[in-house]
Amino acid sequence: MKKGKSRRFLLWTFLTCVLSFAGLFCYYTERIIPDRINIIRNQEEIVRLPLPLHATLQSESEEVVLGSGSNIPQGQVTLTNTHEFSLYGKSEGSYLLSLDLFGLIRFKEIQVDVVNTQYAIPCGAPVGIYLKSNGVMVIGTSEITGHDGTSSEPAAGILKSGDYIESINGYHLETKEDLAEAVAALDTQSAVLTIRRGEEIMDVAIDPVTDRDGTKKLGIWVRSDTQGIGTLTYLDLNGRFGALGHGISDSDTGEVVQISQGALYDTEIVGIEKGSMGNPGVMSGVIYYGPGSLLGEINANSEVGIFGTANEKFRTAINMQPLEVGYRQDVKKGPALIRSGISGEIKDYQIEIQKVDYSTSHQNKSLVIQVTDPELLALTGGIVQGMSGSPIIQNGKLVGAVTHVFIQDSTRGYGIFVENMLQNSSNPHTP
Repeated sequence: MKKGKSRRFLLWTFLTCVLSFAGLFCYYTERIIPDRINIIRNQEEIVRLPLPLHATLQSESEEVVLGSGSNIPQGQVTLTNTHEFSLYGKSEGSYLLSLDLFGLIRFKEIQVDVVNTQYAIPCGAPVGIYLKSNGVMVIGTSEITGHDGTSSEPAAGILKSGDYIESINGYHLETKEDLAEAVAALDTQSAVLTIRRGEEIMDVAIDPVTDRDGTKKLGIWVRSDTQGIGTLTYLDLNGRFGALGHGISDSDTGEVVQISQGALYDTEIVGIEKGSMGNPGVMSGVIYYGPGSLLGEINANSEVGIFGTANEKFRTAINMQPLEVGYRQDVKKGPALIRSGISGEIKDYQIEIQKVDYSTSHQNKSLVIQVTDPELLALTGGIVQGMSGSPIIQNGKLVGAVTHVFIQDSTRGYGIFVENMLQNSSNPHTP
């Protein structure tokens, strides 16, 4: 009886160890082996596998050259006991490479994009940001005390935080002021609101309440615009820009704001609250609105940043040399630079890239960085709010941007691969 229990225990322990190892292995390989590689057309790219494993590499095209110059056939090429191989892209396009363990178990598919060399100007300039939402965003609902003294919440269960109101009784809305005027002018018992909830558009009816002042209200908190200060990451050779490295979310709902339009403006940094443990710090500034201060138009707000086109005035003012764009396989742990104008002068500061996640599961948290520059540490304590978008430069290439600061350690934070931003800049969209 005891022997049977011991055997079951040992078997259970063995299975647990195997499953744990398999889980750790999958987690490890997901992050250290890229699931996407950009290679420059007519240049050799060395791909290193950090695992001493037999592998089979498959290609669906003959336009990519493997190893010593022979084309990958329509079938497969087996790589035995190798940590590295080379790829050579003969023509632009996307190709699929499949990585198998021992030629039997598929554990990774790598998309290979053959591209021309890209260049962009790493900017690092603080900018004022203004976004106008696509519709009037619902922040939440609230109770209203009516003229008879009773309380009610007319929008409860009908509207949700993150809804966008497009019209009321057929009247198109652009601002929260438009909504207030339309509600005040209602001459019917019910208001029919056309709202956008995710990808769905629907009509909902709400009975307004007349408050003690005689004003009709729907009992909703709304917002129609957002503004703030961030950092411009890059300006490409066609005048398109990317900034922040993450989306602008509503402060109350946490949702990425869906925009109809937006703009960049001149800004002046007037104060810096240094970061410390539990306090990420912040830079404060004045945004100069008006035609003479306009720097460019924003046409996309996405999970990986804001994007748009710089005007001629701003393009002329950017007096910096473009750098070659580095892709995720170019980024290594070790010394790097961030570029920032937080001091009033655009300068490069020393950082250390401590971790690189080559997968695409966390697009704006692919890098862990630490500020090591004594001057920047003395000025800011590390990374502060407003520095999101500061370009990261390594080995003379633009490779990423700062996105987040660690709350418990203001010297450290996350970064994004710049290729993720450039891809969005070329194909702008809102979520």
